[in-house]
Amino acid sequence: MRTVSPIKDLKHIEILKLYFKNKNLRDYLLFIFGINTNLRIGDLLNLKLEDVYNGKKIREYIELKEQKTNKLRKIPINENMRKALKEYMKEEKLRMEDYLFRSKKGKNKPITRQQAHYILSKGGEWCGIEEPISPHSLRKTWGYWAWKTGTNPMLIMEGLNHSSLTITKRYIGVMQEELNKVFINLNL
Repeated sequence: MRTVSPIKDLKHIEILKLYFKNKNLRDYLLFIFGINTNLRIGDLLNLKLEDVYNGKKIREYIELKEQKTNKLRKIPINENMRKALKEYMKEEKLRMEDYLFRSKKGKNKPITRQQAHYILSKGGEWCGIEEPISPHSLRKTWGYWAWKTGTNPMLIMEGLNHSSLTITKRYIGVMQEELNKVFINLNL
């Protein structure tokens, strides 16, 4: 399996948003939720409408137990997620027990991890992005942009459920990048 990187160019994120929005609102929602929640793909694909909507309005938070860590997570639903969800709910007639990312095959089953990978990698290829895009890229993208916008590294570490800051830095690919800046900017 290849190592994937975060999406480090905001233009690429915007191009991917447009691509998915014009192609398929389910895939657009997958992309938006992926880069805004930092959930692992298994947790993301298992989301149901009832996890994000109470029957009258969109919930304030997604609350779930992570499959990998068994830790409880409470993730705010931000404005971009709300907009994408409203658009998707207008187009798709979902019942409360329906998976958000339903497969077109079978009754109320989520798309597979492989299908999510295919959707995202094809989107990246179509948009001309050289680095491979996968479900894991979305999680790493959250961490990378949290870092780039000045978020306390300890909060990022906690948000990603990492056990050390070193793991988080390596995970989001900022160690060498930041070190290079030190060497370039330190003109003694």
